[in-house]
Amino acid sequence: MTCIGFLSVAPVIEGSMSSYVADAVAALEAFDVEYETTPMGTIIEAEDSKELFAATHAAHEAVGEQSDRVSTFLKIDDKRTVDQQAQDKVDAVEEHLGRAARSGATEGGN
Repeated sequence: MTCIGFLSVAPVIEGSMSSYVADAVAALEAFDVEYETTPMGTIIEAEDSKELFAATHAAHEAVGEQSDRVSTFLKIDDKRTVDQQAQDKVDAVEEHLGRAARSGATEGGN
């Protein structure tokens, strides 16, 4: 089973947040999770929700150590009957499209 989460953690400040985001992402290294950071958040794969919650809590706290206000958004897909990775979900959409799921992709190609 795989629990997939979408996490966005940021301080409530004006200006660049990249150093805070870097600290949140670095906090994930202490956990048995796979992750990929995107422009809008980080996709996290964990064996179960307990590990996912622990990792995301650490990311939240990493930002909170530097800011007096933190905004965290966590969305979870906890599919308990099938072992599915995040890329499998993208692959399924691309199969229906017949192409990569991004702008500029052509049918049958990337």
